[in-house]
Amino acid sequence: MKPLPDELKAPAWLHGISAFTTVRTRHGTALLWPEHLARLRGTCMALGLPAPAPDLPPLLPLPWGLLRVTVTEEDTFWSHAPLTPGPRPERGVTVRLTTVQTHPQLAGHKTGNYLPYRLALQEAAPAFEGWLTDTGGQLVDGARTSPVLELGGALVVPAGGLPGLTRSAWLAGQAFTQRPVQTNELPGVTRAWICGSGVGVVPVRRLEGPDFALDLPLRWPATDHAALIWPGG
Repeated sequence: MKPLPDELKAPAWLHGISAFTTVRTRHGTALLWPEHLARLRGTCMALGLPAPAPDLPPLLPLPWGLLRVTVTEEDTFWSHAPLTPGPRPERGVTVRLTTVQTHPQLAGHKTGNYLPYRLALQEAAPAFEGWLTDTGGQLVDGARTSPVLELGGALVVPAGGLPGLTRSAWLAGQAFTQRPVQTNELPGVTRAWICGSGVGVVPVRRLEGPDFALDLPLRWPATDHAALIWPGG
């Protein structure tokens, strides 16, 4: 057993009282930064944290990067690293519905209280992504991405989770419905996608649950938007 370092004796590290966002960068430009900043401000307000610093630091001109901005009671902190997720999964990815639930008050925010999402990803392995439900058994979010479903020929965004910014950018100008999605509706999904800063928009090839498994047709988005494509694609 070791003494706790002084720098960890703070609510952000002891209790997860922090807000953060992860922003894709392209040649040193932070993509969708105004949207990320607005969402981060909302989370800081909800948690009683100071407003995030609005001005970005100078960023290295990485071909593809991931900027993490974290706000604690003390300050706004940042880190920037290359975004290298590997080859594009041309045949799509596998997603598994997990037994993990989101926090009932914090599901709409990106906070340091991140354990449910880590547990969902762990439970879903070796699937690429794990989906979480709320206490009412409704699908609300992914462990690291935001889901989009096709049900009855219409695009559906499950209500109750984080307002995904990559997802919003992709759906802009498209017709979709945001509503509660019960898990017993998932066997009726005809196509699905996951959306996030780290991966862009990726089609789901296989969707698995405790009592169902679906092989879905693929449709990669027809776009060259730097925030929506697979990094390096």
